[in-house]
Amino acid sequence: MKFSTHLSTRGSSRLWGRIAGSLLCGSTLVSGIHLDLTSTASITSVASTLAHGMMQYYTGNHTGDIPGNLPAPYYWWEAGAMFGTLIDYWYYTGDATYNEVTTQAMLFQVGPDNDYMPPNQTKTEGNDDQGFWGLAAMSAAEQKFPDPPASSPQWLALAQAVFNSQAARWDESTCAGGLRWQIFSFNSGYDYKNSISNGCFFNLAARLARYTGNATYAEWAVKSYDWVSAVGLLSPKFEVFDGTDDTINCTRLNHYQWTYNAGVYLLGAATMYNYTNGSALWQARTEGILNATEVFFSPAVPNVMYEVACEGNGKCDVDQLSFKAYLARWMAATTKMAAFTTAFVMPKLQASALAAAQQCSGGKDGLTCGLKWTNLGVYDGTFGVGQQMSALEVVASNLIAKVEPPVTTVTGGTSKGDPSAGTGAKTGPTGMAKNQITTGDKAGAGLLTALVLLGVVGGVWWMVA
Repeated sequence: MKFSTHLSTRGSSRLWGRIAGSLLCGSTLVSGIHLDLTSTASITSVASTLAHGMMQYYTGNHTGDIPGNLPAPYYWWEAGAMFGTLIDYWYYTGDATYNEVTTQAMLFQVGPDNDYMPPNQTKTEGNDDQGFWGLAAMSAAEQKFPDPPASSPQWLALAQAVFNSQAARWDESTCAGGLRWQIFSFNSGYDYKNSISNGCFFNLAARLARYTGNATYAEWAVKSYDWVSAVGLLSPKFEVFDGTDDTINCTRLNHYQWTYNAGVYLLGAATMYNYTNGSALWQARTEGILNATEVFFSPAVPNVMYEVACEGNGKCDVDQLSFKAYLARWMAATTKMAAFTTAFVMPKLQASALAAAQQCSGGKDGLTCGLKWTNLGVYDGTFGVGQQMSALEVVASNLIAKVEPPVTTVTGGTSKGDPSAGTGAKTGPTGMAKNQITTGDKAGAGLLTALVLLGVVGGVWWMVA
């Protein structure tokens, strides 16, 4: 089954004509936010507006609330992703408005073992959930986000703790390896080995290898990439499929394609290209994954990103509404790791940013962002953290050429590490039995994957181009 946005030839021409005119002059003003991509000040100003809009949904800094948590219906992983976006926002713009609240949240959620396994999330936490917080910490180290107080866990050590705790979960009892989606066997989805959990691990391993120079991380990156390729989650055409079921020894795949899966492997491969000083193998892999992202750019409105599996049919859930943020984030970062990708990436980020700015035309203030960038200035009526975060990432990413590359320990990195961090963490929450987990507890991040898993168990395997 293929999900896509179909427009008449007449409608397609009209929409493309509108964005083509915007691209020619480098700016756009339909009914959304005015964005001039030739002006750093304009990009920074629009990013500030979008960041402000995103933070209107955050309540963790309110009296009596929990720092680092988003209110319902948002899951914990998306909060980690959001703070990763705020770290990017500071990196691109230099605006420290949200630094204090970001540091507070990032440190409050580390858990007793400083590995992003906080007790208030442990019952439902998946490897992908933990991975997004770990990747945010990795970005903080690479981008020289202000270091925490000396008495607190440090960004690099937090990323290492997430890596170490996940390396210990590498599971060769089924499918010859891989990480499971869920950490604990009492959670729905424990039998699912998915691309995003393994992709976060691969991405983090590659970036730790580059940052620290420690070859052990690179070995794990290779091992993870090779496993995903061997099992078929990364196809010979470099498509990234969602996951597979270990109860059938990973012999069939769920062929959904999501923007964030492609993005997480793209940056991981590009980082390995950088780490290996331009390896031809990693260049080919980076190029292959990059070329395969074409599926996420609308044929109706060229170079404008869309979520092919759900955007056209209007069935994106609360998680999926944020996925484009991560492809934009990781495509931009890829240009710093592998300069040869710039000519492919930047026209897409530029067109998508202009289209996203036009879509930010809802709400009482006329600045609230929707999902469907291909609608341009016709607001789609949706709103939320995911829509704001996606628009913010794709707009701010257009400043990528103006910022320094991510640092390493030998190029100015200041974050202190701990190679043994996370190695003493408990394997599971103490005193907890399966029958103690409620239905509400099981509704953790990645709800779609649980629904897809039900389809997998029932023998339904959907194909998305």
